[in-house]
Amino acid sequence: MKKLNNFIDGKSLPAKSGATSEIINPATGTAYATAPVSGAADVDSALSVASKAFIEWRETTPAERQRALNKIADALEARSDELIAIEVENTGKPISLTTSEEVPPMLDQIRFFAGAARNLEGKSAGEYMRGMTSFIRREPIGVCAQVTPWNYPMMMAVWKWAPAIAAGNTVVLKPSDTTPASTVFMAEVMSEFLPSGVFNVICGDRETGRALVEHKTPAMVSITGSVRAGIEVAKSAATELKRVHLELGGKAPVVVFDDANLETAAENIAITGYFNAGQDCTAATRVIVQESVYAKFVELLAAQAKNNIATGSPDEDVLYGALNNADQLARVSGFVDRTPAHAKIVAGGKKIDRAGYFFAPTVIADLRQDDEMIQNEIFGPVITVQKFKDEAEAVAMANGVAYGLASSVWTSNHGRAMRMAKAFDFGCVWINTHIPIVAEMPHGGFKRSGYGKDLSSYGFEDYTRIKHVMTNLNA
Repeated sequence: MKKLNNFIDGKSLPAKSGATSEIINPATGTAYATAPVSGAADVDSALSVASKAFIEWRETTPAERQRALNKIADALEARSDELIAIEVENTGKPISLTTSEEVPPMLDQIRFFAGAARNLEGKSAGEYMRGMTSFIRREPIGVCAQVTPWNYPMMMAVWKWAPAIAAGNTVVLKPSDTTPASTVFMAEVMSEFLPSGVFNVICGDRETGRALVEHKTPAMVSITGSVRAGIEVAKSAATELKRVHLELGGKAPVVVFDDANLETAAENIAITGYFNAGQDCTAATRVIVQESVYAKFVELLAAQAKNNIATGSPDEDVLYGALNNADQLARVSGFVDRTPAHAKIVAGGKKIDRAGYFFAPTVIADLRQDDEMIQNEIFGPVITVQKFKDEAEAVAMANGVAYGLASSVWTSNHGRAMRMAKAFDFGCVWINTHIPIVAEMPHGGFKRSGYGKDLSSYGFEDYTRIKHVMTNLNA
Protein backbone atom coordinates (compact mmCIF):
# COMPACT_ATOMS: atom_id res chain seq x y z
CA MET A 1 0.00 0.00 0.00
CA LYS A 2 1.26 3.43 -0.94
CA LYS A 3 1.09 6.13 1.70
CA LEU A 4 -0.03 9.65 0.81
CA ASN A 5 0.45 12.57 3.16
CA ASN A 6 -0.64 16.16 3.57
CA PHE A 7 1.76 18.79 2.26
CA ILE A 8 2.03 21.70 4.68
CA ASP A 9 4.77 24.32 4.93
CA GLY A 10 6.89 22.48 2.40
CA LYS A 11 6.73 19.20 4.34
CA SER A 12 5.00 15.85 3.81
CA LEU A 13 3.00 15.23 6.98
CA PRO A 14 0.41 12.71 8.23
CA ALA A 15 -2.76 13.85 9.95
CA LYS A 16 -2.05 14.82 13.55
CA SER A 17 -4.57 12.20 14.69
CA GLY A 18 -2.98 9.52 12.56
CA ALA A 19 -6.35 8.82 10.91
CA THR A 20 -6.28 7.53 7.33
CA SER A 21 -8.66 6.27 4.67
CA GLU A 22 -8.13 3.84 1.81
CA ILE A 23 -7.78 5.12 -1.74
CA ILE A 24 -9.39 2.89 -4.38
CA ASN A 25 -8.32 2.35 -7.97
CA PRO A 26 -11.68 2.58 -9.81
CA ALA A 27 -10.47 0.35 -12.62
CA THR A 28 -9.97 -2.56 -10.22
CA GLY A 29 -12.18 -1.67 -7.27
CA THR A 30 -9.32 -2.42 -4.87
CA ALA A 31 -7.40 -0.24 -2.43
CA TYR A 32 -3.87 0.72 -3.41
CA ALA A 33 -3.00 3.57 -1.03
CA THR A 34 -3.93 5.37 2.16
CA ALA A 35 -4.39 9.12 2.67
CA PRO A 36 -4.76 11.24 5.80
CA VAL A 37 -8.15 12.13 7.18
CA SER A 38 -7.22 15.58 8.41
CA GLY A 39 -8.95 17.18 11.36
CA ALA A 40 -9.36 20.67 12.77
CA ALA A 41 -5.78 20.74 14.07
CA ASP A 42 -4.40 20.02 10.59
CA VAL A 43 -6.62 22.70 9.07
CA ASP A 44 -5.46 25.20 11.71
CA SER A 45 -1.83 24.36 11.00
CA ALA A 46 -2.14 24.69 7.22
CA LEU A 47 -4.04 27.97 7.38
CA SER A 48 -1.62 29.42 9.91
CA VAL A 49 1.30 28.58 7.64
CA ALA A 50 -0.48 30.04 4.60
CA SER A 51 -1.29 33.21 6.53
CA LYS A 52 2.35 33.72 7.46
CA ALA A 53 3.52 32.96 3.93
CA PHE A 54 1.13 35.55 2.51
CA ILE A 55 3.04 38.37 4.24
CA GLU A 56 6.03 37.82 1.96
CA TRP A 57 4.33 36.31 -1.10
CA ARG A 58 2.09 39.34 -1.58
CA GLU A 59 5.24 41.48 -1.89
CA THR A 60 6.57 39.52 -4.87
CA THR A 61 6.39 41.24 -8.23
CA PRO A 62 4.20 39.94 -11.05
CA ALA A 63 7.38 39.00 -12.92
CA GLU A 64 8.59 36.92 -9.99
CA ARG A 65 5.30 35.09 -9.77
CA GLN A 66 5.29 34.56 -13.53
CA ARG A 67 8.73 32.98 -13.39
CA ALA A 68 7.67 30.68 -10.55
CA LEU A 69 4.57 29.45 -12.40
CA ASN A 70 6.44 28.93 -15.64
CA LYS A 71 9.05 26.88 -13.80
CA ILE A 72 6.27 24.82 -12.23
CA ALA A 73 4.73 24.19 -15.64
CA ASP A 74 8.11 23.16 -17.04
CA ALA A 75 8.77 20.83 -14.11
CA LEU A 76 5.34 19.19 -14.38
CA GLU A 77 5.84 18.78 -18.10
CA ALA A 78 9.22 17.14 -17.55
CA ARG A 79 7.64 14.74 -15.05
CA SER A 80 4.38 14.29 -16.94
CA ASP A 81 4.82 10.53 -17.24
CA GLU A 82 4.85 10.28 -13.44
CA LEU A 83 1.89 12.63 -13.14
CA ILE A 84 -0.15 10.67 -15.69
CA ALA A 85 0.59 7.36 -13.99
CA ILE A 86 -0.50 8.78 -10.64
CA GLU A 87 -3.68 10.29 -12.07
CA VAL A 88 -4.64 7.16 -13.98
CA GLU A 89 -4.13 4.88 -10.99
CA ASN A 90 -6.30 7.16 -8.87
CA THR A 91 -9.09 7.71 -11.45
CA GLY A 92 -9.15 4.69 -13.76
CA LYS A 93 -9.00 6.95 -16.83
CA PRO A 94 -7.46 5.89 -20.15
CA ILE A 95 -3.75 6.60 -20.30
CA SER A 96 -3.90 7.82 -23.91
CA LEU A 97 -6.61 10.42 -23.37
CA THR A 98 -5.15 11.62 -20.07
CA THR A 99 -1.90 12.15 -21.94
CA SER A 100 -3.42 13.95 -24.95
CA GLU A 101 -6.52 15.69 -23.57
CA GLU A 102 -5.69 16.67 -19.99
CA VAL A 103 -1.98 17.30 -19.52
CA PRO A 104 -1.39 19.70 -22.47
CA PRO A 105 -4.29 22.06 -21.63
CA MET A 106 -3.43 21.90 -17.94
CA LEU A 107 0.14 23.03 -18.61
CA ASP A 108 -1.13 25.71 -20.98
CA GLN A 109 -3.46 27.00 -18.28
CA ILE A 110 -0.60 27.36 -15.79
CA ARG A 111 1.39 29.30 -18.37
CA PHE A 112 -1.61 31.47 -19.19
CA PHE A 113 -2.00 32.51 -15.56
CA ALA A 114 1.73 33.09 -15.33
CA GLY A 115 1.27 35.70 -18.04
CA ALA A 116 -1.92 37.05 -16.48
CA ALA A 117 0.07 37.97 -13.37
CA ARG A 118 1.70 40.73 -15.42
CA ASN A 119 -1.47 42.07 -17.01
CA LEU A 120 -3.34 43.77 -14.17
CA GLU A 121 -6.21 45.90 -15.40
CA GLY A 122 -8.07 48.85 -13.91
CA LYS A 123 -9.54 52.25 -14.72
CA SER A 124 -7.23 54.94 -16.02
CA ALA A 125 -5.80 57.24 -13.38
CA GLY A 126 -7.22 60.75 -13.65
CA GLU A 127 -8.67 63.82 -12.02
CA TYR A 128 -12.30 62.88 -11.61
CA MET A 129 -12.53 65.67 -9.03
CA ARG A 130 -10.66 68.97 -9.35
CA GLY A 131 -7.37 68.89 -7.49
CA MET A 132 -7.57 65.15 -6.81
CA THR A 133 -6.00 62.28 -8.71
CA SER A 134 -7.60 58.84 -8.41
CA PHE A 135 -6.15 55.49 -9.39
CA ILE A 136 -6.86 51.82 -8.86
CA ARG A 137 -4.80 49.21 -7.05
CA ARG A 138 -5.52 45.56 -7.82
CA GLU A 139 -4.33 43.49 -4.87
CA PRO A 140 -4.29 39.85 -3.76
CA ILE A 141 -7.10 38.84 -1.43
CA GLY A 142 -5.18 36.79 1.12
CA VAL A 143 -5.40 33.13 2.07
CA CYS A 144 -7.63 31.11 -0.25
CA ALA A 145 -9.35 27.91 0.87
CA GLN A 146 -10.02 25.68 -2.12
CA VAL A 147 -11.86 22.38 -2.61
CA THR A 148 -11.59 20.32 -5.79
CA PRO A 149 -13.69 17.43 -7.17
CA TRP A 150 -12.84 13.88 -8.23
CA ASN A 151 -13.73 14.04 -11.93
CA TYR A 152 -10.61 15.95 -13.07
CA PRO A 153 -8.36 16.00 -10.00
CA MET A 154 -5.16 17.45 -11.41
CA MET A 155 -6.77 19.86 -13.87
CA MET A 156 -9.27 21.24 -11.37
CA ALA A 157 -6.44 21.76 -8.90
CA VAL A 158 -4.65 23.86 -11.53
CA TRP A 159 -7.82 25.87 -12.17
CA LYS A 160 -7.79 26.74 -8.46
CA TRP A 161 -4.21 27.32 -7.44
CA ALA A 162 -2.77 28.82 -10.65
CA PRO A 163 -4.83 32.05 -10.69
CA ALA A 164 -4.72 32.36 -6.91
CA ILE A 165 -0.93 32.10 -6.67
CA ALA A 166 -0.41 34.21 -9.81
CA ALA A 167 -2.42 37.00 -8.18
CA GLY A 168 -0.25 36.91 -5.04
CA ASN A 169 -2.45 34.83 -2.73
CA THR A 170 -1.53 31.77 -0.71
CA VAL A 171 -3.55 28.55 -0.82
CA VAL A 172 -4.78 25.66 1.27
CA LEU A 173 -6.39 23.13 -1.06
CA LYS A 174 -8.38 20.04 -0.14
CA PRO A 175 -8.71 17.51 -2.96
CA SER A 176 -11.59 15.03 -3.09
CA ASP A 177 -11.30 12.24 -0.56
CA THR A 178 -11.24 9.68 -3.40
CA THR A 179 -8.64 11.39 -5.62
CA PRO A 180 -5.91 13.19 -3.65
CA ALA A 181 -2.87 11.57 -5.27
CA SER A 182 -2.04 13.90 -8.18
CA THR A 183 -2.61 17.06 -6.11
CA VAL A 184 -0.18 15.86 -3.44
CA PHE A 185 2.36 15.08 -6.17
CA MET A 186 1.94 18.55 -7.67
CA ALA A 187 2.50 20.17 -4.27
CA GLU A 188 5.78 18.30 -3.90
CA VAL A 189 6.95 19.41 -7.36
CA MET A 190 5.81 22.99 -6.79
CA SER A 191 7.71 23.28 -3.50
CA GLU A 192 10.99 23.64 -5.40
CA PHE A 193 9.80 26.91 -6.90
CA LEU A 194 7.56 28.44 -4.22
CA PRO A 195 8.36 29.61 -0.67
CA SER A 196 7.16 27.22 2.01
CA GLY A 197 3.53 27.78 2.92
CA VAL A 198 2.42 29.38 -0.34
CA PHE A 199 0.72 26.17 -1.50
CA ASN A 200 -0.53 23.60 1.01
CA VAL A 201 -2.60 20.44 0.52
CA ILE A 202 -4.69 18.77 3.20
CA CYS A 203 -6.39 15.46 2.52
CA GLY A 204 -9.57 14.35 4.20
CA ASP A 205 -13.30 13.88 4.07
CA ARG A 206 -16.36 16.10 4.06
CA GLU A 207 -15.71 17.19 7.64
CA THR A 208 -12.19 18.27 6.69
CA GLY A 209 -13.62 20.42 3.93
CA ARG A 210 -16.19 21.90 6.27
CA ALA A 211 -13.50 22.81 8.82
CA LEU A 212 -11.48 24.48 6.06
CA VAL A 213 -14.24 26.64 4.57
CA GLU A 214 -15.75 27.58 7.95
CA HIS A 215 -12.40 28.66 9.41
CA LYS A 216 -11.97 32.37 10.13
CA THR A 217 -8.63 32.68 8.33
CA PRO A 218 -9.47 32.33 4.61
CA ALA A 219 -10.46 35.55 2.88
CA MET A 220 -11.88 33.56 -0.03
CA VAL A 221 -13.38 30.11 -0.50
CA SER A 222 -13.46 28.45 -3.92
CA ILE A 223 -15.07 25.10 -4.60
CA THR A 224 -15.82 22.95 -7.60
CA GLY A 225 -18.37 20.37 -6.57
CA SER A 226 -22.01 19.53 -6.10
CA VAL A 227 -24.83 22.02 -5.63
CA ARG A 228 -25.32 20.69 -2.10
CA ALA A 229 -21.68 21.37 -1.26
CA GLY A 230 -21.85 24.83 -2.86
CA ILE A 231 -24.89 25.81 -0.81
CA GLU A 232 -23.17 24.66 2.38
CA VAL A 233 -20.06 26.66 1.51
CA ALA A 234 -22.07 29.79 0.70
CA LYS A 235 -23.95 29.53 4.00
CA SER A 236 -20.82 29.00 6.09
CA ALA A 237 -18.91 31.76 4.31
CA ALA A 238 -21.75 34.21 4.94
CA THR A 239 -21.00 34.32 8.68
CA GLU A 240 -17.55 35.80 7.97
CA LEU A 241 -18.55 37.56 4.74
CA LYS A 242 -15.85 35.66 2.86
CA ARG A 243 -15.64 35.98 -0.89
CA VAL A 244 -17.03 32.82 -2.49
CA HIS A 245 -16.36 31.24 -5.88
CA LEU A 246 -18.65 28.35 -6.83
CA GLU A 247 -18.42 26.08 -9.88
CA LEU A 248 -21.16 23.54 -9.33
CA GLY A 249 -23.25 21.10 -11.33
CA GLY A 250 -24.53 21.25 -14.87
CA LYS A 251 -27.16 19.78 -17.13
CA ALA A 252 -26.06 20.87 -20.57
CA PRO A 253 -28.74 20.99 -23.27
CA VAL A 254 -27.60 19.83 -26.71
CA VAL A 255 -30.16 21.18 -29.16
CA VAL A 256 -30.15 19.59 -32.62
CA PHE A 257 -32.20 21.21 -35.42
CA ASP A 258 -33.31 19.37 -38.54
CA ASP A 259 -30.90 21.32 -40.76
CA ALA A 260 -27.82 20.13 -38.84
CA ASN A 261 -25.39 17.60 -40.26
CA LEU A 262 -26.91 14.74 -38.30
CA GLU A 263 -24.15 12.17 -38.76
CA THR A 264 -21.45 14.62 -37.68
CA ALA A 265 -23.56 15.85 -34.76
CA ALA A 266 -24.25 12.31 -33.51
CA GLU A 267 -20.58 11.38 -33.64
CA ASN A 268 -19.44 14.50 -31.81
CA ILE A 269 -22.23 14.39 -29.24
CA ALA A 270 -21.44 10.76 -28.43
CA ILE A 271 -17.76 11.52 -27.92
CA THR A 272 -18.41 14.57 -25.75
CA GLY A 273 -21.24 12.92 -23.86
CA TYR A 274 -19.28 9.80 -22.94
CA PHE A 275 -15.85 11.42 -22.50
CA ASN A 276 -14.60 10.87 -18.95
CA ALA A 277 -17.54 8.45 -18.48
CA GLY A 278 -19.91 11.43 -18.61
CA GLN A 279 -18.40 12.68 -15.34
CA ASP A 280 -18.21 16.26 -16.54
CA CYS A 281 -20.51 19.14 -15.61
CA THR A 282 -20.53 20.21 -19.27
CA ALA A 283 -21.01 16.73 -20.79
CA ALA A 284 -23.25 16.51 -23.86
CA THR A 285 -25.74 14.19 -22.20
CA ARG A 286 -29.12 16.04 -22.47
CA VAL A 287 -29.94 15.93 -26.17
CA ILE A 288 -33.02 17.75 -27.52
CA VAL A 289 -33.84 16.99 -31.16
CA GLN A 290 -36.31 18.54 -33.61
CA GLU A 291 -39.22 16.14 -34.13
CA SER A 292 -38.84 15.81 -37.91
CA VAL A 293 -35.43 14.11 -37.49
CA TYR A 294 -35.92 12.71 -34.00
CA ALA A 295 -36.26 9.03 -34.86
CA LYS A 296 -33.28 9.10 -37.20
CA PHE A 297 -31.10 10.88 -34.67
CA VAL A 298 -31.96 8.42 -31.90
CA GLU A 299 -30.86 5.64 -34.22
CA LEU A 300 -27.60 7.45 -34.98
CA LEU A 301 -26.83 7.99 -31.29
CA ALA A 302 -27.66 4.38 -30.44
CA ALA A 303 -25.37 3.19 -33.23
CA GLN A 304 -22.56 5.35 -31.88
CA ALA A 305 -23.00 3.91 -28.38
CA LYS A 306 -23.13 0.33 -29.61
CA ASN A 307 -20.46 0.41 -32.30
CA ASN A 308 -18.03 3.29 -31.76
CA ILE A 309 -17.82 3.96 -28.02
CA ALA A 310 -15.72 1.67 -25.85
CA THR A 311 -14.92 1.59 -22.15
CA GLY A 312 -12.23 -0.41 -20.41
CA SER A 313 -8.99 -0.42 -18.47
CA PRO A 314 -6.52 2.49 -18.60
CA ASP A 315 -4.13 0.73 -20.98
CA GLU A 316 -6.85 -0.19 -23.49
CA ASP A 317 -7.76 1.87 -26.57
CA VAL A 318 -11.05 3.20 -25.20
CA LEU A 319 -12.90 6.51 -24.91
CA TYR A 320 -13.59 6.28 -21.21
CA GLY A 321 -12.74 4.27 -18.13
CA ALA A 322 -14.41 3.44 -14.86
CA LEU A 323 -16.76 5.61 -12.87
CA ASN A 324 -14.91 7.17 -9.98
CA ASN A 325 -16.28 5.20 -7.06
CA ALA A 326 -18.80 2.61 -5.95
CA ASP A 327 -21.32 5.23 -4.81
CA GLN A 328 -21.25 6.91 -8.22
CA LEU A 329 -21.75 3.59 -9.98
CA ALA A 330 -24.76 2.95 -7.74
CA ARG A 331 -26.11 6.44 -8.45
CA VAL A 332 -25.89 6.01 -12.23
CA SER A 333 -27.37 2.52 -12.04
CA GLY A 334 -30.22 3.84 -9.92
CA PHE A 335 -31.18 6.48 -12.46
CA VAL A 336 -31.24 3.91 -15.25
CA ASP A 337 -33.11 1.34 -13.16
CA ARG A 338 -35.82 3.96 -12.54
CA THR A 339 -36.31 4.72 -16.25
CA PRO A 340 -40.00 5.66 -16.61
CA ALA A 341 -42.37 3.43 -18.59
CA HIS A 342 -42.82 6.04 -21.33
CA ALA A 343 -39.06 6.11 -22.06
CA LYS A 344 -36.96 3.53 -23.86
CA ILE A 345 -33.39 2.35 -23.31
CA VAL A 346 -32.06 2.00 -26.86
CA ALA A 347 -28.42 1.28 -25.99
CA GLY A 348 -26.54 0.06 -22.94
CA GLY A 349 -28.38 0.49 -19.69
CA LYS A 350 -26.33 -1.77 -17.43
CA LYS A 351 -23.19 -2.22 -15.40
CA ILE A 352 -20.39 -4.12 -17.09
CA ASP A 353 -19.62 -7.46 -15.46
CA ARG A 354 -15.95 -7.01 -14.58
CA ALA A 355 -13.82 -5.75 -11.71
CA GLY A 356 -14.02 -2.02 -11.15
CA TYR A 357 -16.82 0.51 -11.59
CA PHE A 358 -17.73 0.28 -15.28
CA PHE A 359 -21.04 1.20 -16.91
CA ALA A 360 -21.98 0.66 -20.55
CA PRO A 361 -22.52 3.66 -22.89
CA THR A 362 -26.25 4.26 -22.64
CA VAL A 363 -28.90 6.09 -24.66
CA ILE A 364 -32.41 6.63 -23.28
CA ALA A 365 -35.04 8.12 -25.61
CA ASP A 366 -38.56 9.57 -25.24
CA LEU A 367 -37.94 11.27 -21.91
CA ARG A 368 -40.15 14.13 -20.71
CA GLN A 369 -39.12 17.46 -19.27
CA ASP A 370 -40.17 16.64 -15.70
CA ASP A 371 -38.40 13.26 -15.59
CA GLU A 372 -35.67 13.02 -12.96
CA MET A 373 -33.03 12.14 -15.55
CA ILE A 374 -33.73 15.47 -17.27
CA GLN A 375 -33.88 17.59 -14.14
CA ASN A 376 -31.00 16.04 -12.18
CA GLU A 377 -27.34 15.52 -12.94
CA ILE A 378 -26.63 11.83 -13.62
CA PHE A 379 -22.86 12.30 -14.00
CA GLY A 380 -22.34 9.10 -15.91
CA PRO A 381 -22.23 7.64 -19.45
CA VAL A 382 -25.96 8.13 -20.03
CA ILE A 383 -27.29 10.29 -22.89
CA THR A 384 -30.97 11.23 -22.72
CA VAL A 385 -33.00 12.28 -25.77
CA GLN A 386 -36.12 14.46 -26.04
CA LYS A 387 -37.97 15.99 -28.99
CA PHE A 388 -39.11 19.55 -29.73
CA LYS A 389 -41.25 21.24 -32.39
CA ASP A 390 -39.85 24.72 -32.93
CA GLU A 391 -37.32 27.26 -31.66
CA ALA A 392 -39.52 28.51 -28.85
CA GLU A 393 -40.04 25.03 -27.47
CA ALA A 394 -36.34 24.22 -27.86
CA VAL A 395 -35.40 27.25 -25.78
CA ALA A 396 -38.02 26.48 -23.13
CA MET A 397 -36.80 22.88 -22.80
CA ALA A 398 -33.13 23.87 -22.82
CA ASN A 399 -33.61 26.49 -20.10
CA GLY A 400 -36.13 24.43 -18.14
CA VAL A 401 -33.68 23.07 -15.56
CA ALA A 402 -32.11 24.47 -12.41
CA TYR A 403 -28.60 24.52 -13.88
CA GLY A 404 -26.93 27.04 -16.18
CA LEU A 405 -23.35 25.99 -16.92
CA ALA A 406 -22.98 25.00 -20.58
CA SER A 407 -25.02 24.29 -23.72
CA SER A 408 -24.72 23.73 -27.45
CA VAL A 409 -26.80 24.20 -30.59
CA TRP A 410 -26.41 22.26 -33.83
CA THR A 411 -27.71 23.94 -36.99
CA SER A 412 -26.57 25.19 -40.40
CA ASN A 413 -28.62 28.39 -40.00
CA HIS A 414 -26.37 31.18 -38.71
CA GLY A 415 -29.21 33.45 -37.62
CA ARG A 416 -30.83 30.61 -35.69
CA ALA A 417 -27.53 29.79 -34.01
CA MET A 418 -27.17 33.40 -32.90
CA ARG A 419 -30.75 33.50 -31.60
CA MET A 420 -30.12 30.37 -29.55
CA ALA A 421 -26.85 31.75 -28.20
CA LYS A 422 -28.75 34.81 -27.00
CA ALA A 423 -31.69 32.88 -25.56
CA PHE A 424 -29.87 30.05 -23.76
CA ASP A 425 -29.51 30.76 -20.03
CA PHE A 426 -26.07 29.19 -19.72
CA GLY A 427 -22.58 30.50 -19.09
CA CYS A 428 -21.23 28.91 -22.27
CA VAL A 429 -22.87 28.26 -25.62
CA TRP A 430 -21.12 26.14 -28.25
CA ILE A 431 -22.28 26.21 -31.87
CA ASN A 432 -21.85 23.02 -33.91
CA THR A 433 -19.38 21.73 -31.34
CA HIS A 434 -19.40 20.83 -27.67
CA ILE A 435 -16.93 20.85 -24.76
CA PRO A 436 -13.75 22.60 -26.11
CA ILE A 437 -12.28 24.95 -23.51
CA VAL A 438 -9.45 27.46 -23.91
CA ALA A 439 -7.49 29.25 -21.22
CA GLU A 440 -8.32 32.69 -22.65
CA MET A 441 -12.11 32.33 -22.27
CA PRO A 442 -14.12 32.14 -19.02
CA HIS A 443 -15.78 29.01 -17.71
CA GLY A 444 -18.63 29.36 -15.25
CA GLY A 445 -22.38 29.23 -14.97
CA PHE A 446 -25.62 30.78 -13.80
CA LYS A 447 -28.43 29.68 -11.50
CA ARG A 448 -27.60 26.57 -9.45
CA SER A 449 -24.40 26.06 -11.40
CA GLY A 450 -22.83 28.72 -9.19
CA TYR A 451 -21.04 32.01 -9.73
CA GLY A 452 -17.54 33.22 -10.44
CA LYS A 453 -15.40 32.29 -13.43
CA ASP A 454 -12.57 29.84 -13.94
CA LEU A 455 -9.87 30.41 -16.57
CA SER A 456 -9.35 33.67 -18.50
CA SER A 457 -8.60 37.12 -17.13
CA TYR A 458 -12.02 37.03 -15.46
CA GLY A 459 -10.95 33.99 -13.46
CA PHE A 460 -7.70 35.72 -12.51
CA GLU A 461 -9.54 38.86 -11.39
CA ASP A 462 -11.77 36.78 -9.11
CA TYR A 463 -8.66 36.25 -6.97
CA THR A 464 -7.95 39.98 -6.63
CA ARG A 465 -9.52 42.91 -4.83
CA ILE A 466 -9.92 46.48 -6.01
CA LYS A 467 -8.75 49.47 -4.00
CA HIS A 468 -9.37 53.12 -4.94
CA VAL A 469 -6.58 55.54 -3.99
CA MET A 470 -7.17 59.31 -4.17
CA THR A 471 -4.43 61.87 -3.61
CA ASN A 472 -4.69 65.61 -3.07
CA LEU A 473 -2.59 67.40 -5.69
CA ASN A 474 -2.40 70.53 -3.54
CA ALA A 475 -1.21 68.90 -0.33
